[in-house]
Amino acid sequence: MPYLLFKYAITAGLVVLVSEVAKRSDRAGALIASLPLVTVLTLIWLHVERQPLSKISNHAAYTFWYVLPTLPMFLVFPALLARHGFWPALAASLAMTMALFLVFGLIMRRFGISLL
Repeated sequence: MPYLLFKYAITAGLVVLVSEVAKRSDRAGALIASLPLVTVLTLIWLHVERQPLSKISNHAAYTFWYVLPTLPMFLVFPALLARHGFWPALAASLAMTMALFLVFGLIMRRFGISLL
């Protein structure tokens, strides 16, 4: 149980760090948020917990594929934000991202990559 609390504290601390830096500097906050810190932490946790190398490798590979359909959200959200407000812009961006995940998953299936 102490290990699990440590793991939660480190991971949550990362999110708090990003939000605190973003309050002070848009660019620095975005730079830190864009780094694959959560993925790197996940890879570390998987390794420390002695997961098979195949699981760690698959996690990294799937992360690559899952990032691609999320990228348009970072352009659509700011465009909608000024016109529609925070919650509608966020909801629309998330809905679009979910739709892109589905479409992307169907396209990738044709190339033998199963994401869904």
